[in-house]
Order: sequence, then structure tokens, then C-alpha cells
Amino acid sequence: MDDLVKQAMAKWPNVPHCYGWLGLDARGGWRMRDERAQQSQLPGDKIAHAALLGFINRNYSHDERGCWFFQNGPQRVYLNLEATPFIARSDPQQGFVLQTGAALAAVDAAFLCDNGALILRQGDIVAQVDDRDMAQVMALLRLDGQPVGDEALLAWLEHATGKLTLQHGGQAIPVQPLAHEQVPRHFGFQRAPQPA
Repeated sequence: MDDLVKQAMAKWPNVPHCYGWLGLDARGGWRMRDERAQQSQLPGDKIAHAALLGFINRNYSHDERGCWFFQNGPQRVYLNLEATPFIARSDPQQGFVLQTGAALAAVDAAFLCDNGALILRQGDIVAQVDDRDMAQVMALLRLDGQPVGDEALLAWLEHATGKLTLQHGGQAIPVQPLAHEQVPRHFGFQRAPQPA
């Protein structure tokens, strides 16, 4: 967290929190959600300003309720999450990179959802893989040690028969099935935080 933010928090400790005005889409885009976007259940306008994106990324955290926020000076701006708290892109040098720019150096666990989303976990980081990268990531999946095709993968999603693994960092990481609607509860986060 930026020192300037810490100083503002100490100087103004009782600034009310903000809900619904910022979102993270399933492709790692930060979205500004004005009143119209909120009322119409729209994702909002994508933020493109490099300095603002850097500021958000450096001051991104979560509370004890599993609600993710951007600490904007003394105010917490709680996020609506379209998918998970982090979104991962495949990267030829680093394997996976989060929307914050940080590398996902290792993967502790992998989950394939019934909607086809692949979720990676490293410690407290939970990241859905950007759908635009799934074709590349599919090449890293193995079913009983063999490359897996679309039909075999669909059959695995339906019956979870056989051992599905993700080849990453020289390891074969077991992939577990997970119902998409169970993702927030399974990982302990809230997609649309509300005031306590």
C-alpha cells in the first residue's frame, strides 16, 4: 500500500466506504461504474489511464469478510467481481501474470468449473484464467498423462473420470472439478460486497 494512502487513512479514519462504483471484469479490466451502470447492471467503462491503474493495483486488498477493495486514500472502494479477485493471463516467460502485473510464480491448486472457467490458486491468490488464453492453456492439460481433447474434457467435466492435471512450472498439478456457482463460497470471497 502506498505511504500516501497510509497517511490519509491515519489522518481521516472515519471516511465512509464506497460500494458498487468499481468493478473487475473476467478479463482483468478495472471498470468505473457510474450510477447508470449500477442501475442497469452494466459492467461500466474500462479504466485505461496508466497511472490510475497502477495506483489501484498497488492499493488492492481485502477485508475479513472476503470483500475486495481499492484503498483510495482514506476511503475503501469495494469492488464488484465478475469472476474472481484476480484474473490470470498466460505469459511465455512467467507462466501466468495477474491483472495487477504480478507474476503467478507457482500454482498450488487448479479447478475447472462446469462453465469451462479454469481457476488457479497460489496461497491466498485466487485467479480465473482469462478466457482469451484458454486455447493456449488447454495445451497444458493432461488426462491420465495424455493431451486432452475437447470431447474428453467435456466428458471429464460431466463425470470427473480420470486424473486431470495442469502442466505448470515442471509440475503436474491436479485439477479438481468445481461448480461455477460455488466459486465465491469455496474460496471465501464476495462478488458484490454490501455494507456490513
